[in-house]
Amino acid sequence: MRSDYALYVVAIILFILTAIVLAYQVELRELWSITTAVLGLLFIGMGYSQRPKPQATVSKALPPPIPPPRPAAATVEAVTEERKETGVTVTEAKPKAAKLTRIRGIGEKRAEQLKTLGIDNTEDLANASAKDLAKKLEISSKTTGRWIENAKKLAKKP
Repeated sequence: MRSDYALYVVAIILFILTAIVLAYQVELRELWSITTAVLGLLFIGMGYSQRPKPQATVSKALPPPIPPPRPAAATVEAVTEERKETGVTVTEAKPKAAKLTRIRGIGEKRAEQLKTLGIDNTEDLANASAKDLAKKLEISSKTTGRWIENAKKLAKKP
């Protein structure tokens, strides 16, 4: 039983005693009635202070929905090389591999884990083995297989 209920019961008993004292002719009637009434109020106050406090419920707001991944834009990295024979500087456009976070299911933390394994971009991921990757990351090979398929799709897009 909760302690506040026990204190309320004692207060009720004291109020009943107050009523009994007032109903009958008892010596020191005024003192008895005041004392029991004050004690009853005291026990009500103590019971009120001992009641359980309501727990504040924390409701998390849902995060905004994650936008779908954008199609891989043709990212181009300029490669400048100087030809020694002709002395001419040639700038070629070489496609740059997309970031790992462009693949659905790979966030910043997972991308960091992949980088520690030597997989720095989608091209590296497309060439990886699903089973080996799953074993190293301790996750399902189905998940890594989907990542690899998505990486291959991103690598094929111009």
